Amino acid sequence: MSSLGELIAPRRLGKDFRWLLSSSWTSNIGDGIALSAAPLLIASLTPSPLLVAAGAMMQYLPWLLFGLFAGAIADHHDRRMLVMIADGSRAVVVLALVVFLVTGHATVWIVLATTFLYGVAEVFADTAGSTLLPMLVKPVDLGVGNARMQAGFLVGNQLAGPPIGAFLFAVGSFWPFLTQILCVSLGVILISRIARTEVPPKDPLPEGVKPHPIREGLRWLRANPPVRTLVIIILVFNVTWAAPWSILVLYATEHLGMGPVGFGTLTTASALGGIVATFSFGWLERHVRFATLMRVCLSLEVLMHLSFALTTSGVVALVIMFGFGAYAFVWGTISTTVRQRLVPLHLQGRIASVNMVGVFGGLVIGQLLGGVIAETWGLTAPWWFAFGGALITLIAVWRSISNIAAAKPVIDEEPETAA
Repeated sequence: MSSLGELIAPRRLGKDFRWLLSSSWTSNIGDGIALSAAPLLIASLTPSPLLVAAGAMMQYLPWLLFGLFAGAIADHHDRRMLVMIADGSRAVVVLALVVFLVTGHATVWIVLATTFLYGVAEVFADTAGSTLLPMLVKPVDLGVGNARMQAGFLVGNQLAGPPIGAFLFAVGSFWPFLTQILCVSLGVILISRIARTEVPPKDPLPEGVKPHPIREGLRWLRANPPVRTLVIIILVFNVTWAAPWSILVLYATEHLGMGPVGFGTLTTASALGGIVATFSFGWLERHVRFATLMRVCLSLEVLMHLSFALTTSGVVALVIMFGFGAYAFVWGTISTTVRQRLVPLHLQGRIASVNMVGVFGGLVIGQLLGGVIAETWGLTAPWWFAFGGALITLIAVWRSISNIAAAKPVIDEEPETAA
């Protein structure tokens, strides 16, 4: 393997990890293409701001409705096969949309329905997919593995995909979605190369006790303070993060005077910061304690909100956003790694789904609060709300972070790695 290949996917992580990584990166490019093309399509079909906003909500709603159920399914079936079925379903849903677009019968309601169905399949694909990495690599390598997976999300979903999607939409409304079908389908082929993933063994239950899959996961979470606290942190910080992000386009164009192009560069700056962080994560993991990294990341989040509340400069905002992308990548990688190390294999799907319900639940609550706060007190008010809420939360969990980072990993059979 070349030195570049070794850097991207170290040989010690095994052949199955490389198939998983390739599938994830390919699918993320397809999702990134749709990330810009879907809103453009809805906006071309209706002038209603409510319907345009509904398109974004259709991405979050399936997580709130089916997230916990998807986790239970993932813990009781072949996870690799679940990802293949869910991604195949996504391709079929998008293919139906392409047919409507090509024949000229697409309406905003068809697009919204397609978005919802695609989101439902994505819930099952992402939940089952998140459990594969701990089954394929050793616990000590989860940090590196998650860093590489996150890098694919940043490059494909956040950086490369959206401009490609916008360009293809300008060529023809169906082209970005046809390209998305090809990417998702290729992802299915790549992940099919992974050796069959057996259903993890369960902990024995007392005789006569009938387990309820979702309650079993919630019961375990309630009895595990480190993971429970981590989920609460993620929920609250997503509420505070989403409040100002819900009006970011207005903040950038009206308060900072950056214009539409400037607003777009904010997202690009964040993705670039994350990409830079991918090259430093290995060093950070080796030389800095996880507890210290977690505290630094959450502290920077507080300071970022304060800085955005105070600045009126677009240049300063770009610098802040670059820094946000860097530390957000480090936090996301660490929090995922810690959770995967602490959760037994047979509960990975359910605990991951609770985490994702917290993420998207926080986003929905934060977006609603952000709109109301901005409408009442102005465009910088959501940043002050985020600053105060994040600061209070950080103070409350400061000591608990040490317990989270130092918690003893579960003892599961280490996965066999292919040469």
